Amino acid sequence: MSKPIRVRFAPSPTGPLHIGGVRTALFNYLFAKKHNGVFYLRIEDTDQNRFVPGAEQYIFDALDWLGIAPSETVGKNEKFGPYRQSERKALYKQYADQLINSGWAYYAFDTAEAIDAHRKQHEEQGKTFIYNWHNREKLDTSLVISKEETEKRIAAGEAYVVRFKTPVNETLHLHDIIRGDINFETNLLDDKVLFKSDGMPTYHLANIVDDHLMETSHVIRGEEWLPSMPLHCLLYKAFGWEAPEFAHLPLILKPIGNGKLSKRDGDKLGFPVFPLEWKSEEGISSGYRENGFFPETVINFLALLGWNDGTDQELFSLNELIEKFDLNRVHKAGAKFDPEKNKWFNHQYLQKQSDESLAESFAPIIINKVGDSSFVGMTKLVKIVSLIKERANFISEFWELSNFFFESPTSYDEKATKNWKEDTGDIMKQLIAVLSAIEDFTSLNIETIVKDWMTATEIGMGKVMQPFRLSLVGALKGPHLFDIVELIGKEETIRRLEKAIATI
Repeated sequence: MSKPIRVRFAPSPTGPLHIGGVRTALFNYLFAKKHNGVFYLRIEDTDQNRFVPGAEQYIFDALDWLGIAPSETVGKNEKFGPYRQSERKALYKQYADQLINSGWAYYAFDTAEAIDAHRKQHEEQGKTFIYNWHNREKLDTSLVISKEETEKRIAAGEAYVVRFKTPVNETLHLHDIIRGDINFETNLLDDKVLFKSDGMPTYHLANIVDDHLMETSHVIRGEEWLPSMPLHCLLYKAFGWEAPEFAHLPLILKPIGNGKLSKRDGDKLGFPVFPLEWKSEEGISSGYRENGFFPETVINFLALLGWNDGTDQELFSLNELIEKFDLNRVHKAGAKFDPEKNKWFNHQYLQKQSDESLAESFAPIIINKVGDSSFVGMTKLVKIVSLIKERANFISEFWELSNFFFESPTSYDEKATKNWKEDTGDIMKQLIAVLSAIEDFTSLNIETIVKDWMTATEIGMGKVMQPFRLSLVGALKGPHLFDIVELIGKEETIRRLEKAIATI
């Protein structure tokens, strides 16, 4: 790593940012920070037909939320700007021309219909049509027509593309940081289109030119780009430029079955595949943020999809990930996506949050449910959160775990009411009398007095505690019973006992 570390995330604004793209951004970010380098973001929007309004801002918002914003990007430290490829359009033609002039590329005038005809002809003969060395001098290209004729057709406005002239009979010996040494036979490669007559480059040309001009030291991207590696390395050679080092990340696989994780998997199994919610004409796709995941959770579980530090450690802060991240510990094999494990991660991060912070996030939910939370008070709310958070994976689950603190039960668990015997009502009336006499209405004191009463009257614990909890909660669930009693207060406790006696 003699030259400065500069890595990039280069998404296309064609829709919401998939969680696989987020993982690519994260690994680039971690690598850059580990080596005191630069992580920059370039918007690759050369395909204007697929451009989706709002998608670019979504990318920035997602990375900001996750805490992995780039050091350089559109409108931010544009040292090598512009950082949108569509705004770099004027750059690319000179490089396409350079390849033409050096013999590394050629003009092709074949229409889509002509290529389709060649393809069908090959299929009829049981062959596969590949536009490359074995037929490029038989097709409508500048390799077989004169320079004058070529210039005349271009001047007349005839549509063309510039194709790369892949070398013949060569074996490329390439190296990938994750996959090691890889060989490619050039005779099996097609002559990719690099530039179109509309003045726009294809991904391959723009990507190489921009990576070079932006001084990219390492290209860390998804496995799906591995087949493009030989062309990209040949392009660096054609320009006489030093190629960056390559690292192709493993796929993120479906939770069930085989293949790459897709939005359909999320829709089918009920989990998000996008960091933030995305709204379109097709509907709303949920995001991890809106589903109640902490950004630290998403960073943590994504980091472990295809990488580990060689230990059994599972919980990493962002700083720990930066310190320990190593591309040599990224796996070649795909990583199964586990939505249930992701909930476990969120549970761990929820427990790390302060009760005060969780209470502030919970308050709007209470207001939405009962119209007001002031009757509880923040001190009590913090206490309630401390009692229930261990059972929750998400703040959104707090209401279900604690609704009985805020409203009296409207029904009682049918299975639990079977334990309400003929004498239970009388026992609960005695309990009311005991509670009414207590002045220090704190959990420990209430518990001591009630248990002393049970001992003195020789009433079994089961005859008191189960119906007592059922009266307050409506079911045999919830945290320590006497904590509930203290928090809802004496008057409400007695009111609920009286209601249960009258109802059950």
